[in-house]
Amino acid sequence: MTTAVVGGASAGLGAAVAERLAAAGTDLLLWSRSTARLDPIAATLRERYGVTVYTVAADAAAPEAASIVADRAREVFDHIDTCVLNAGGPPPATADQTDADTWRSALQLLTVTPIDLATRLLPGMRERGYGRIVAVLSSGVREPLPHLTYSNSGRAALAAWIKTAGRQVAADGVTVNGVVPGRIDTPRVAELDAAAARRAGTDPAAVREASIATIPAGRYGRPEEFAALVGFLAGPESSYVTASLLSCDGGLMRSMT
Repeated sequence: MTTAVVGGASAGLGAAVAERLAAAGTDLLLWSRSTARLDPIAATLRERYGVTVYTVAADAAAPEAASIVADRAREVFDHIDTCVLNAGGPPPATADQTDADTWRSALQLLTVTPIDLATRLLPGMRERGYGRIVAVLSSGVREPLPHLTYSNSGRAALAAWIKTAGRQVAADGVTVNGVVPGRIDTPRVAELDAAAARRAGTDPAAVREASIATIPAGRYGRPEEFAALVGFLAGPESSYVTASLLSCDGGLMRSMT
């Protein structure tokens, strides 16, 4: 039996990753702020793939979230093979529009909670000689986005931890990686397109069209395409890939690193 803990699994990339892992026969613990949206997803995955799926409610912006999820994972599983670090994004803001309270909330959401959760699960993985930590990041960690200052910064800090921790635990059979999405067709990206449209005084369709014009693949990505990359990193075949940030962006990002 393989097991995985998947955050932000009520929609978007998290839900797609949960389905990919379930299709591979992985038993799951899904978490997000509320189980009301998780429970129907869990029921579908159980019926469709015959796997065991648990849920737990925790708000990644709250300091106690990591302990709630880690405790529940240990309660329902005798071991954890994979932990997918994923949460929603903080509000848009330019660099000159930030405030201290939102910084605290954003860093808890994007940096402190995922690192805390991974740190709680890593000892068991290292003791068993096997484990996979996979973080869902953002293109802002490679090319900062002008209206996503909180996200750029919080996810970049998490990326730095990935590069550090991945090297530290590599000899124990544990890998730590991040996946960097470009424009993937999710509700979160639709919200960002709508916000950009309001700022520009245009409509979301025009924003989407302009975005697509910058993507060599000529389209937004599909959540299942992103989930396939996470699924690879969560599996045994990826054992020599660690401390890495892999992109799924249709060629969008031009940076060399």
